[in-house]
Amino acid sequence: MSNNLTKSELISAAAKDAGLTKAATEKVLNSILNTIQDGLTNGQRITLVGFGTFSVGERQARQGRNPQTNAVINIPAAKVARFKPGKTLKEAVNS
Repeated sequence: MSNNLTKSELISAAAKDAGLTKAATEKVLNSILNTIQDGLTNGQRITLVGFGTFSVGERQARQGRNPQTNAVINIPAAKVARFKPGKTLKEAVNS
């Protein structure tokens, strides 16, 4: 077993755990992911108690270097998705 869990493996495991079909589970997962994406796009914080919080952060413009040419490049400001794990998730990962 690899260290990566693909979306299809996640759907299979969730379907088995919930006693649903893979097709129904895929629809639910896609709906949840789209809702999270839409919320972040609208600047909302999404909090799943015990699991964690999704939010949007700001990354300031800065200068960097092209590693191949060593030339200075300007990296523009950007919004980035952030995730802060909740207490229950932290404890599960560290047990």
